[in-house]
Amino acid sequence: MKQRILGFDVARALAIFGMVIVNFKIAMGAEQGNKFLLWFASIFEGRASALFVVLAGVGIAFLTRKARKAQTSELILSSRKTLIKRGLLLVLIGLAYTPVWPADILHFYGFYFLVATVLFNISDRHLLLAAAIVTLAFPVLLGLFDYDKGWDWTTLSYSGFWTVDGMLRRIFFNGFHPVIPWLAFLFLGMWLGRQDISSNVFRKKALVWGLSIWATTELTFVALRAAAANFGAELMTVEDAEAILSTSLLPPMPQYVIAAGSLAVVSIICCLYLAERFAGSKLINWLYKTGQLSLTLYVAHVILGMGVLESIGRLDNQSIDFAMLSAGIFCVLGIVFSVLWLKYFKAGPFEWLFRKIGS
Repeated sequence: MKQRILGFDVARALAIFGMVIVNFKIAMGAEQGNKFLLWFASIFEGRASALFVVLAGVGIAFLTRKARKAQTSELILSSRKTLIKRGLLLVLIGLAYTPVWPADILHFYGFYFLVATVLFNISDRHLLLAAAIVTLAFPVLLGLFDYDKGWDWTTLSYSGFWTVDGMLRRIFFNGFHPVIPWLAFLFLGMWLGRQDISSNVFRKKALVWGLSIWATTELTFVALRAAAANFGAELMTVEDAEAILSTSLLPPMPQYVIAAGSLAVVSIICCLYLAERFAGSKLINWLYKTGQLSLTLYVAHVILGMGVLESIGRLDNQSIDFAMLSAGIFCVLGIVFSVLWLKYFKAGPFEWLFRKIGS
């Protein structure tokens, strides 16, 4: 169990690093500069955050395992109360600084937890079915509602968020990480957390299937986009083809969910292998401790990281070179802080609050 936890926390650390890179790039408007760095930063867009949510699902599976095994009404009710408390806390924390960071994931994360209170006790098969349903529900909603409503895509700003209509629309349909279809990542993680992840047979199957699905999805849609650009001009514009056939974050079409979800599983399995293979190394130990403070570091990268950049006038119209340098500095400082903090405390500041209120 120790090695399993070690690997999951290494994966959490990598997810946080990826989110820092993406969010610093977005916040700093870094669209110019070194082409390799632009490409490197783009790798994490929509992938690091998906990994973060899959890992949340794994955590929920561990948290509710005793209740699911015992199937007593008392333990099931206790697990539901815990998830509700933690979900509401995440919603409040996320909404509190949404005015500072509109692309926040925590308030979405909280709604995922609230849905999990109802569904954490369903079977493995039904979890995967639920993931498929919410994945396929998004294109249906896309056909029924205006996905662009509220958005100014040039500035990535959203009008009317604090109205009832705007908030519901953004949280459930057209926000950065909407409940539909992002719940699919949580359900996938809950399913993964129930499997015998210590089994080499399961790991190899998960790795092979994950890599196969990810590669097939990405390559298929590259080919479809190329075909649409060459032969589909009469049916749709190039822009529409790019959006509908994209595997990128916005809009979150089924192929995005499949690609990002399968890559998240591959990333987690690789982290489990690496954590076991190099369990005694300082780097794995540092990453493990950093992963334990993932919630604190997520909040800190907005409040402190972006706060410092804004105070020195370097938050807008920056090069990708400076954005990556800033992200790298924050990640290194995050590692140092995590290692030092856990010398004296058992949990990070926000992790402690999360457990204290949500227990």
